[in-house]
Amino acid sequence: MNVVFAVKQYISKMIEDSGPGMKVLLMDKETTGIVSMVYTQSEILQKEVYLFERIDSQNREIMKHLKAICFLRPTKENVDYLIQELRRPKYSIYFIYFSNVISKSDVKSLAEADEQEVVAEVQEFYGDYIAVNPHLFSLNILGCCQKCPMIRYQLSSEAAKRLAECVKQVITKEYELFEFRRTEVPPLLLILDRCDDAITPLLNQWTYQAMVHELLGINNNRIDLSRVPGISKDLREVVLSAENDEFYANNMYLNFAEIGSNIKNLMEDFQKKKPKEQQKLESIADMKAFVENYPQFKKMSGTVSKHVTVVGELSRLVSERNLLEVSEVEQELACQNDHSSALQNVKRLLQNPKVTEFDAARLVMLYALHYERHSSNSLPGLMMDLRNKGVSEKYRKLVSAVVEYGGKRVRGSDLFSPKDAVAITKQFLKGLKGVENVYTQHQPFLHETLDHLIKGKLKENLYPYLGPSTLRDRPQDIIVFIIGGATYEEALTVYNLNRTTPGVRIVLGGTTVHNTKRQRTRQRHKQREKQAPYEEPERGLNLRTPGSLPEPEADTQPTEPPRRPTIGVLIGISLNLFLEEVLASGLHSRSKESSQVTSKPASRR
Repeated sequence: MNVVFAVKQYISKMIEDSGPGMKVLLMDKETTGIVSMVYTQSEILQKEVYLFERIDSQNREIMKHLKAICFLRPTKENVDYLIQELRRPKYSIYFIYFSNVISKSDVKSLAEADEQEVVAEVQEFYGDYIAVNPHLFSLNILGCCQKCPMIRYQLSSEAAKRLAECVKQVITKEYELFEFRRTEVPPLLLILDRCDDAITPLLNQWTYQAMVHELLGINNNRIDLSRVPGISKDLREVVLSAENDEFYANNMYLNFAEIGSNIKNLMEDFQKKKPKEQQKLESIADMKAFVENYPQFKKMSGTVSKHVTVVGELSRLVSERNLLEVSEVEQELACQNDHSSALQNVKRLLQNPKVTEFDAARLVMLYALHYERHSSNSLPGLMMDLRNKGVSEKYRKLVSAVVEYGGKRVRGSDLFSPKDAVAITKQFLKGLKGVENVYTQHQPFLHETLDHLIKGKLKENLYPYLGPSTLRDRPQDIIVFIIGGATYEEALTVYNLNRTTPGVRIVLGGTTVHNTKRQRTRQRHKQREKQAPYEEPERGLNLRTPGSLPEPEADTQPTEPPRRPTIGVLIGISLNLFLEEVLASGLHSRSKESSQVTSKPASRR
C-alpha cells in the first residue's frame, strides 16, 4: 500500500529489463510528470539513463548507440507518434512500456510499423497515476493493490454509485485476473463524492506542506516563486520533495509556528558547518577535505536558501492578507454553531481593507454552507457587503455556486450538527477543554467516515455495499477514492490514522489535490456542466497535480511491481466509462517479443 514505491519499482524494472548500456528515456507530457514525482534526474542518471526526451519532440537526433525506454500513456496520439518513430527509428532498440491498457488493434499497428524489427519488448506497467506520497495519489489510478475488493459507495451521490458499478462491471468481466491472490479479508474500496464535504477545501491551512499548496501552489513538487518581491534568479522555481529533502520530510506536518523555530535551528546548524572565509588550503589534505565536504555544504546551502525563502514568503502573505484573523473566523464557521457571533465576525472582517476580495468571498461561502437554512440567515446582507467592498462579480457568483455544489440539499451527511449521542458528547467535552490551536480545530468529515469504517460502525444505509456480500471482519486495506478531488488536510488525516491504527493500511486518492483556488474552479465547471453537461469533461483528470508528503516506511513492500490490472486501474478505466470516454478493449498483462507481436494475441500471465 505504498504508491510512491510502486511507481519507483515500475521505472526501475523498465530500466533493468533493458540491460546494461547507455539509454534514453522517451516519455510523453503526462508520464514525464509521473516519473519526476518519484525520481530526480541525478538518480536516473545513476541507472545509465543519460538522455530524457519527449515522444512529441520534432528535433531529436539519431543516436543509434542508445537504447530507448519508452514510457507512454496508451493514447491515440502517443500510438501515432510511436508508429512514426518505429518507421524511422532514431535508436538501436526499443523497450516499450504503456502506463495503462493498450488495445490489441494498437499493438497490431505498432507491429506493422516495426519493419526494421527494433522493438524488443512491449508491456503494460500500470503506473498511470501521480504518486503524491506513499498514502496519497491523484489522477485516476492506484497501483498499490492487486486483490479483488469489496466496494462501498456514498449513496447520496449518483456519480459515486455509477463509478462503483463501472468498477464492479470490469471486475466481473475480468474475474480471472483477480482469482490468483484472494485473501481472507479482502481490501475495501470506498468511493466518495467531494460535494459531501465542500468545507474542507475552502479552509486556510497551517501545516507546512498544505500551507505551501494553499498560498503558493504546488505543481508536480515544484513551487513558482517568480512573483516573490526581490527573488533571485536561482530561486524563481524550487522543488519540494520529501524523497530528497530531509528538512521538508521532517517538517511536513508541523504547524507554521514550529516551522519558524526549526528554520532558525537549520540556519544555526548551517552557520556552524559553513567554511570560514579565511580558511587556507595549505596542504593536499586540506584541499581533499574541502572537496569532499563541498557537495554536502552546497546541498545544505541550497536547502537553507530554499526553505528560508518559502517560509519568508508564507509569512509575508499571512501578514499582508491578515490570514491569522481570517483563519480564526473560518474555523469558527466550520466548527462552531454560534450564528450571532459568526455573523458579527464575518461582517467585521468584510470591513477590513487588508482582507482580500478572495478571502472575503471565502468567508461568505463558508457562512452560506453552514447557515444555509438558519432562521436568521443574513446571506443577502453579506452579499451586499461584498458588493460594497468592491468584490468582483466572479467571486460573488461563487457563493451561490458553492451552495449548489455542496449545500444541504446535495449532502448526504450533516457536517455541522452531530446527531448521535457519542458525537454530541465529544463536541461538548471539546468545548469544555478548549482546543490546542484555534487555527486547527477543524477535522475533515473523512476522519469521522474512516473512524466509523474501521470500527465497523459505518452505516450501510448511507454507504451501501455494491452487491449482496458484506465485509464481516475489520478491514485491513482501505482504498478511498474521492470524485472531485482530495485535500492535504484529508491526507494528513489518513497519515495519522495509518500511524495510530495498527493492522489498518489506508490509501487516499482523488481526481486532483485541491487548494481553495482549484475548488472554486471546480464549482464554476460544475455550474457549466449543468448548462452543457457534454461540452466540458471533468477537469480532475489532468496531470497538473501537486507534490509529495512523507510517511514512515510501509510494513511490507513487494519485490516486484504488479503486472496485472490493479484496483486503481479499474478506477481509472471506470472513470473513463463514467465520463463517456472509450474504454480500450481487453484487460491483459502483456509481455511480447517483437517477432510474436505480429501474429499472436496477447497472453495472460
